[in-house]
Amino acid sequence: MVNNMNYSLRTKLSLSYVLVTLLMVSVISYFTNFLLEKQFKDYIIKQQEQKNKEIVALITQQYKDDNSWSTDVIENIGLNVLEQGLIIKVKDKSDKVIWDATLHNNGLCMQMFSHMAQNMNSRYPNFKGGYVENKYPILKDFNQVGKVEIGYYGPFYFTDNDLRFINTLNNALIAVGVFSLFFALILGAIMARRLSKPISRVISTADQISKGYFGDRILEKSSTKEILQLTGTINNLAETLEKQEMLRKRMAADVAHELRTPLATLQSHMEALIDGIWKPDVERFKSCHEEVLRINRMVGDLEKLARFENENILLDKSQFNVSELIQRITHNFETDFKNKNIEISINGKEETIFADRDKVSQVVVNLLSNALKYTPEGGAVSISVGGNEKNIEISVKDNGHGISPEDLPYIFERFYRADKSRNRSTGGSGIGLTIAKAIVEAHKGSITVKSELEKGTEFIVTLPKQVTK
Repeated sequence: MVNNMNYSLRTKLSLSYVLVTLLMVSVISYFTNFLLEKQFKDYIIKQQEQKNKEIVALITQQYKDDNSWSTDVIENIGLNVLEQGLIIKVKDKSDKVIWDATLHNNGLCMQMFSHMAQNMNSRYPNFKGGYVENKYPILKDFNQVGKVEIGYYGPFYFTDNDLRFINTLNNALIAVGVFSLFFALILGAIMARRLSKPISRVISTADQISKGYFGDRILEKSSTKEILQLTGTINNLAETLEKQEMLRKRMAADVAHELRTPLATLQSHMEALIDGIWKPDVERFKSCHEEVLRINRMVGDLEKLARFENENILLDKSQFNVSELIQRITHNFETDFKNKNIEISINGKEETIFADRDKVSQVVVNLLSNALKYTPEGGAVSISVGGNEKNIEISVKDNGHGISPEDLPYIFERFYRADKSRNRSTGGSGIGLTIAKAIVEAHKGSITVKSELEKGTEFIVTLPKQVTK
């Protein structure tokens, strides 16, 4: 059975700081010891060679012109270097021993070498060192008058002072490591808190969103770009979902309202017929039939909207003249506009487009119907057609009541109507503009609106001349 352990972001960040600190201190300590000991080793070997030459030079000076030796001075030199860990033996040219440290105090020599070996083994358990002896000639006037044998623990060795220096350095590195560890823990905790706090806030807000509460917003600021983007995205998500929830509730209320009116009318008519209050004549049945048709039209509009909003909507494309199409549609509306005493005009040049003729016609019909409903008697509606090499632009403008700024962003939503009273004389099912937008977007185009209260509204449709799937 696998046990999946989950850790908080704060814990992981704190541990990451600690691990990085330990790694860096360890690496620095390793390379410091490695480089220092390498340099120290080279330095000691060179110093040993230099010291040997100085000893030879001192002993050479003890050879007198009468071919005798200053044995007392040589002994002092031998005792002095013996304290430094060197064993010398001086011989004349006939190999006669003039002075030998091992003969002078062999026990001290053995004790000294044992101590050196112990020092080196304490530092390097597998160190392979031992007694090394170098021989140097003693020259006087370019003639060899004797020789010096210098023995020492080789290839190199650390004195007590050397080991104290290295141990002090390592203790300092350990102290730095411990201090860095605590500093990393404190810094990691602070940084982890600063990073995790807004993320925890995001989790809380997302949890509220998942439960259907969209009013919560993240107000905390962050200097981290990604966290700022995350909180901004969550806030935008909450705002969008809140608006969508509001529109959903409103749509449900609107659908219920739209269906309730004809159903209530049908119910009252049928009850009157059943109770014998009304006679079952043709007029009564016609009235019921009209209400059935209203319900049927609404259901048909919903089906049409679902079909148009489908991403895989099929376009029956053909090349046609948009200006000619608008002329024909406008001609069909002439009677309705005359009955309302609304002046309608068409401007612009002829433009052709490769698109779905019926669906583009549906867009123009919906926009003209909208303009007719919301333009008061004596008003005016103008349609203009323009374009460039890539796109055509259709504008439907009226001087009606206009749309308030708070309603403007939602007019393309299903069943949304700025007329909150739901007066049927000012609108249909409330999805005409939604259908128009779906058709335009299926053609890879765009539809925008400009409106001012009591000044009028303008819808602008932009369509590419060559539509691609």
